Amino acid sequence: MKKLLLLCFLFCAFFANAKPPKNQYVCIKTSYGQCIIRLYNQTPKHRDNFLKLIKQGLYNGTLYHRVIQNFMIQGGDPTSKDAKPGVELGNGELKYAIPAEINDSLFHKRGALGAARDDNPAKASSSTQFYIVEGKRFTDGKLDTVEQTRLKGFKIPPSQRMYYKTVGGAPHLDHNYTVFGEVVSGIDMVDLIAAVERDKRDRPVKDVPMTIEVLRKRQCKQLDKLLNIK
Repeated sequence: MKKLLLLCFLFCAFFANAKPPKNQYVCIKTSYGQCIIRLYNQTPKHRDNFLKLIKQGLYNGTLYHRVIQNFMIQGGDPTSKDAKPGVELGNGELKYAIPAEINDSLFHKRGALGAARDDNPAKASSSTQFYIVEGKRFTDGKLDTVEQTRLKGFKIPPSQRMYYKTVGGAPHLDHNYTVFGEVVSGIDMVDLIAAVERDKRDRPVKDVPMTIEVLRKRQCKQLDKLLNIK
C-alpha cells in the first residue's frame, strides 16, 4: 500500500512539474550583449511565427540593419546575411504576411518588441522583420500632439501615458503596428546598438549581427516565477 501511495505521489509530482510555462521567452545575442524577451500570448500568430523562424535558424547571422537612437533598432531581413557594406537593406522577408494582432493594452513602451510592416491597409506584419523600441520620454504636451496628429484622436490611457512620461517609448506607433513581446532583461543591449555610428540609411557602419534562441521550458518557468507571472 505504501509503495502504491509513493508511486501515486511521484506520478502526480511528475505531471505537476511537466506543466508548460505560462510564457515563451527568447534570447537575442549580439556583440553588444544580450537581451531576453517575453513573447505575448495575446498575439499568438506573431508569437508562433517568431518561434518557428528562430527554431529554423533564420535569424542567426542577420543584421540590425536600421537603428535610430531614442527610437528603435530593427532587424530580421534574411538578405542581410553576408550583405556587403553600404548596401541598402530592409526589403527582404519571406513570401507571406502575418495578420495584424493590434491590441490596445500592448503599447510601444521602452523595450517593446514590434513587427515591422509596409503601408498595406490591413496593417499586416512582415513575416520576418521586427524592431525593439528604445524610445524616449514624452511630456503631456507632446503626448497630446501625438494623440491629435498620429493617433487620430485616440486617447492614450492614463497608465500608458504615465509610462511614456516616466520610462519612455514610441507612442506614435501605437494602433498601427503589432506589439508582440517585451524585453524583460538586457535593455542596455538595445541602448548600445541604437547609439552606434550609422550611414545615411540608418544602417550601422559596423555590422551588428545577431543570433536568437528559444529558452528551455525550465528557464521559461524560472522567468515566469521571477517576474511573478501567474
